[in-house]
Amino acid sequence: MIPTPRRRIIFLDVDGTILEHGAHMAPGTPDAIRAARAAGHLVYLSTGRSAADIHPSVAEIGFDGAVTNSGALVTSGGEVVVDRPLSEAAAGRLIAALKGRGIRYFLQTRDGVYASDDMAELMREYAAALDAREAAGEAVRPEDSLVGLAHRTFPSADEADLTRIDKAVFVSDHAEGMDELRADLGDEFLVVPGSMPLPGGSNGEINEADVTKGSAIELLLAHLGMDAEDAVAIGDSWNDIEMFQVCGVAVAMGNAHPELKELADFVTTDVLDDGIANAFARLGLA
Repeated sequence: MIPTPRRRIIFLDVDGTILEHGAHMAPGTPDAIRAARAAGHLVYLSTGRSAADIHPSVAEIGFDGAVTNSGALVTSGGEVVVDRPLSEAAAGRLIAALKGRGIRYFLQTRDGVYASDDMAELMREYAAALDAREAAGEAVRPEDSLVGLAHRTFPSADEADLTRIDKAVFVSDHAEGMDELRADLGDEFLVVPGSMPLPGGSNGEINEADVTKGSAIELLLAHLGMDAEDAVAIGDSWNDIEMFQVCGVAVAMGNAHPELKELADFVTTDVLDDGIANAFARLGLA
């Protein structure tokens, strides 16, 4: 009797994994993902971004679903499987902590991104600086563009529905900003360093403590009736740690943080050196 090939479910981070911190993608990435799906495997995005903020070049590849907002929202085959925004009280406490420390922030919902007034001002100033560099003939790297954030216009954080906030991204003027927020927010929230090259002394992401990519993946696997041993996680940053812990195979990108590489089963090549395609080939996914 010929054994049935093992069906895997793969979770891919976006920034630093599918995309360089910009809009650049390795040429083999889309083909590898499509070939894996054609072979019967499931491929999901697993990102800190909101569902409405996925880069078009990523979305057009085609996926079976997505873990977004670092695990607050999970969709599968067009169905919402997990939707766990902050409570209104928790969202209010989070915003109060950010304002109390004078820290700039974005608020993410399932539908978009909102900016505090000082964050919007920072983005405008940064965009002007980028434009001045380009006008002077200087090269601007993709990562310097903040993945298009600098030139975008955001609705005000004051307009956000406090019952629909999933997470926050913050920028502090000083290195102690992350430690200050951890002290203020306590065990109710998870504060991790950010993966996007935002300006400032320190920056990071804030989710409810039990809302992570890892816990979202566990809920999705239960929904699909799949085993964690058949799950593969590929990522590069701090908010990928929990999905590494729950998936049967963890793969760090060549450009990943050293601490994440230590948690991985193996390290593939860099994001623009066909890291995903090479990982898929090593795992026999296509």
